[in-house]
Amino acid sequence: MQNIVIHSNSKIRKQLEVDFVVNRGSERYYIQSALSVADMDKREQEIAALIRIPDSFKKIVVVRDYIMPW
Repeated sequence: MQNIVIHSNSKIRKQLEVDFVVNRGSERYYIQSALSVADMDKREQEIAALIRIPDSFKKIVVVRDYIMPW
């Protein structure tokens, strides 16, 4: 769960989850899927759960739209 502060200083709780976790031998991949991440808010929403995973395995966002890697 994550606490998010709204403009009026109230808090809401939001559960962040990863769509897929792939284990392959000693490797692990975390995968989020989305139709589009053109909007910055949507991009942040899709990567929020991945950012909070405290390991160094590969984290991937798969989208229908073409975007430049960053």
